Amino acid sequence: MAARGAAHAQHTPPHVSARAAAAAAMPCPRVLLHPPPPLTPPLMSMPPVLLLPPPRCRRRRCCCCRPRPVTPPRCAFSSPPVSVGDPPPVLLQRVTPPGNPYRHRNRKPPPAPEAETPWGPVPVPGPRRTRYRRSARPRGALLGPGAAALLLSPPELRGPRPPRGRAAAAPSWWATASPWPTSPCCAPCWGPSRRCWTPDPGPPSRGSRAGSSRAAACRSSAPSWGTCGSGGARPPPWGGPPPSETPAVGGTPPSETPAVGGTPGSAEPPRGGVPGGPEPPAPAKSAAQLKKEAKKREKMEKFQQKQEKNRQLQAQAKAKPGRARRELQGLRYETPTAPGCKKDVGGPLPESYSPGYVEAAWYGWWEREGFFRPEYGSSLETPNPRGVFVMCLPPPNVTGTLHLGHALTVAIQDTLTRWHRMRGLTALCPGCDHAGIATQVVVERRLQRSRGLSRHQLGREAFLREVWRWKGRVRRATRIYQQLRRLGASMDWGRACFTMDPKMSRAVTEAFVRLHEQGLIYRSRRIVHWSCALRSAISDIEVEKKELGGRTLLRVPGYEEPVEFGVLVAFAYPLEGAGEGEPPEVVVATTRLETMLGDEAVAVHPEDPRYQHLRGRSVRHPITGRLLPVLHDAFVDPQFGTGAVKITPAHDAVDFEVGQRHGLGVAAVIGRGRRHGQRPPPLPGEIGGMPRFQARRALLETLKERGLFRGITENPMVVPICSRSKDVLERAVPQWFVRCQGLAGAAAAAVRRGDLRLHPPSHARTWFTWMDNIRDWCISRQLWGWGHRIPAYFVTIDDPQVPPGQDEDERFWVSGRSPDEARAKAAAAFGVSPELVRLRQDEDVLDTWFSSGLFPFSIFGWPEQTPDLERFYPGSLLETGHDILFFWVARMVMLGLALTELPFREVYLHAIVRDAHGRKMSKSLGNVIDPLDVITGVTLQELHQQLESSNLDPAELERAREGQKRDFPEGIPECGTDALRFALCAYTAQGRDINLDVLRVLGYRHFCNKVWNGARFVLRALGEGYRPPPGTQALRWSLPERWIRSRLSRAVRGCGAALGSFDFPGATTAVHGFWVYELCDVYLECVKPVLARATPAQPGGECVKPVLARASQEGEGHDRDDQEEEEEEQGDLEAVRATLLTCLDGGLRLLAPFMPFLAEELWQRLPRDPPAPPSVSLAPYPEPEEFCWQDEEAEAAMEFVLSIARALRSLRAAHGLTRQRPQSHP
Repeated sequence: MAARGAAHAQHTPPHVSARAAAAAAMPCPRVLLHPPPPLTPPLMSMPPVLLLPPPRCRRRRCCCCRPRPVTPPRCAFSSPPVSVGDPPPVLLQRVTPPGNPYRHRNRKPPPAPEAETPWGPVPVPGPRRTRYRRSARPRGALLGPGAAALLLSPPELRGPRPPRGRAAAAPSWWATASPWPTSPCCAPCWGPSRRCWTPDPGPPSRGSRAGSSRAAACRSSAPSWGTCGSGGARPPPWGGPPPSETPAVGGTPPSETPAVGGTPGSAEPPRGGVPGGPEPPAPAKSAAQLKKEAKKREKMEKFQQKQEKNRQLQAQAKAKPGRARRELQGLRYETPTAPGCKKDVGGPLPESYSPGYVEAAWYGWWEREGFFRPEYGSSLETPNPRGVFVMCLPPPNVTGTLHLGHALTVAIQDTLTRWHRMRGLTALCPGCDHAGIATQVVVERRLQRSRGLSRHQLGREAFLREVWRWKGRVRRATRIYQQLRRLGASMDWGRACFTMDPKMSRAVTEAFVRLHEQGLIYRSRRIVHWSCALRSAISDIEVEKKELGGRTLLRVPGYEEPVEFGVLVAFAYPLEGAGEGEPPEVVVATTRLETMLGDEAVAVHPEDPRYQHLRGRSVRHPITGRLLPVLHDAFVDPQFGTGAVKITPAHDAVDFEVGQRHGLGVAAVIGRGRRHGQRPPPLPGEIGGMPRFQARRALLETLKERGLFRGITENPMVVPICSRSKDVLERAVPQWFVRCQGLAGAAAAAVRRGDLRLHPPSHARTWFTWMDNIRDWCISRQLWGWGHRIPAYFVTIDDPQVPPGQDEDERFWVSGRSPDEARAKAAAAFGVSPELVRLRQDEDVLDTWFSSGLFPFSIFGWPEQTPDLERFYPGSLLETGHDILFFWVARMVMLGLALTELPFREVYLHAIVRDAHGRKMSKSLGNVIDPLDVITGVTLQELHQQLESSNLDPAELERAREGQKRDFPEGIPECGTDALRFALCAYTAQGRDINLDVLRVLGYRHFCNKVWNGARFVLRALGEGYRPPPGTQALRWSLPERWIRSRLSRAVRGCGAALGSFDFPGATTAVHGFWVYELCDVYLECVKPVLARATPAQPGGECVKPVLARASQEGEGHDRDDQEEEEEEQGDLEAVRATLLTCLDGGLRLLAPFMPFLAEELWQRLPRDPPAPPSVSLAPYPEPEEFCWQDEEAEAAMEFVLSIARALRSLRAAHGLTRQRPQSHP
């Protein structure tokens, strides 16, 4: 007994107090719970454990709140008392479990029932049922071998009925000091690492909580030996080892060592009282229990199978591409077709639309047949009576690939070109390519990454060869041309040109020389946007203006630490000759302290009372010591800073104009490469040759040392930043300029007269603002030969009587188409012989906008008078984005008026494409989308690989990856060219900006599928070999036919008018509405009953009555009514078929400008009478004169019918009615 009690105390759970453990170890008389059955004496040698509900606790923290063992003097369920020397049951209580309703003082628990024992009353769970919350109901349980004997004994030997099911449930927060867990409720107390034997508890009684979630989680469906919750071999109920195991010491499995006394820590199974005694039989299970266990096993097997399937799917998903790439991928065209040959359309149509199948092989056939050439089908020598439509594509950069902004331009331009071609006009849309400053940036970055060299280290000639090699590689790959072809652009590729081709270069040289001779081009030192990183002047369109609200630190290339902007630095200029009683200094404030070494004056407002005493006075420069005049000019804002500003003509546009008015000098102190240059007098200390922003800090320290620093204040400002190099811009070098005032006036007058029309008309206001306030245009760029080199030469005369000229002196510069022509001009200007003239050609190149401005007439061979120039110039229309209205459109108009005539009559300006969040397309943001990725689909991993092959910095690369993960978590699904073109045209309704969501394009792919299925239905209804009737006047049109023909005529009229007024959303809405809401949703549903009553009998298309109808007619002939009915049905069928063919043919021709591939694929399968056009792109566009079937009466009647159908659908939806037939009830 003492050893057994010690075992109890040793393995008591840790939350049981030492006092409780000691009480549990005390030997006590054993109590029988009921008259034992014949097999129970061995089991009764172990004490049962009784778990009781907690009594009322009136204090939150008290001694009764801990589990305490109780030794009852008498058993609550036994009839005769037993010997006093037997071990007693161990009773545990715990008060105030979590959520216990007795925790509160104001609530009284129900009185606990008591049981009489020989030692006095003992509280036990009584039969009274009291309603509590499920999680807080007081519970009790009886544990130990005595409980097992109670459960295993026959009902007639159990004596008085114990409390209903209280022994079958125990909350998980109770613990027992008994070493023999024979009830399932003990399993949560031990944890999953202990081994126990759990008998089948059987179905719980009405008052039991054995089915609770906590107990059920640890209860096995069958008796098992092993860890709680896991199955195992079933041991004998009296404590033998499992059949599959060999018992070790004390019956322990061989893999474990028994603990002292058979405690819960040991693996020894529960034993009976007498070793070697008779084995009690296992309790028999009822049929319901067996059925329930079978269901559980079945559910577990299904669950495990499902889990295994999910694991397999996850493993397959890792190995396969993303869902976006696989989504909607359909059939591919696999029929062998030679390049340029016509696609095989003899087979049946696939069941669903697939862009890869539809768009295959068509473009090569179009291009080889010459459908896009204006010479096709006619001679250019004979004028076309319908007219000529000419439009040139805005030249994209050769530096990379097209993005969705270019795709919008191509979609709109090609839609208009195809529309005019189908209308019979001679259409021309020449392809082109372009070179620019971006090319040098791209090549230089690639050179740095691949070979670790800069262009300066490589040398000018070698770098130029590297650029041409890269350009040739890019063009051979036809990246841009491939994209244009995939977008379906119907351009005359035979007239494609590159802006640096010899023909284009000759035109550029001629234009420069002519304008220079006319005095419209001149050389001067003016303020321009100068990028120190590129060492070149850049265009205004390449400048990003960053607004700062105050002090801001910005990263500048070439500096490890960020540079401070958005502050005003105040310092003092000592006043020269200051007398007594007047301020000895003039304090100025500047945002660019590093330029103070180039100051030429100090300016104040002429009416500022603070500085009236400074008229005619001078100040001394605090660093160089030069005397600077004090100017009184009205441009000074007295409220800005101190009211006095420094004038630096070489580094500020406003200061330059002030210097020109007052005759100041222009001394640049910042060189072309970010560093301070040497200028007389020499700069102090180490400032000469120092980087500009380091010189700023050095100058600030110098001012502080000399006592001239007066403070720093925050100041909102705008910082110009180069969009390509991200460098802060500096200004002022000698450049070539175009005088634009006269040219701009002529361009503005052309719009005012109506000779040039802008669409939408709202852009005319922007046009006049630009033209009326235009400034001279800087056309020189300091690139290394990549571009058109300026045909200007600096003249040096080998004659001592002629003094040498300065670079800024325009008299020493001449232009010429060749060096010989320039030498002759110089000799004539200086009055010397050509042998004394030495020439040096300017190393700068022309702005790419200059060569692009000549594009409308240079592509046709100007300055030579070629046949193409006579036929196709001036053009009909220019289509481009509104963001380059001034940078390209205005300059084309000005150069065209100066050199030829007005280059075009109309200009359509489309919106700018942004991403779905309204952000500008930028590679650093990861939102630049290749149109081919939308057409063919792309995974997220492939998008990341495209970024890695670009020239982004590591920081920008990581930011771009995050942007792609956020916008395209599963990549981009395959949408197809037709869906992309249609979506871009429909998107132009958004105004100045288009927030394009790529997934919206997927919706128009579904529209393509709708068209595909409708065409399949019509072709199946027409049958094999159907030919349209020679005339449709004799056909009898019913209401549906009259209605759909009227709606088709409305769609033709609306679409043509919309395209004529550049209303692309209106045109797409008209076509989309006819196909979806009128043809497919209404008319095809109306004709299904008519088509169901007829079956095609022969290739000729004749229809007969169904077989059942024929069988029902007997005799030699039909009676008159049957013949009339048959003739009427035959007439209805002919009318339906003719209407279906008309709608399909007209609908596809309406779609052809927007969706050329889908229209071609379906139109080629239509039955047509010869002669017919070889392609839908050459078929006549539907005109209102041809489709003149508008019927107001039929539309009103059909609208009434459709309103009834819509009302019925609304009632059905309101009352929750379904299409299922209701069940009949007797």
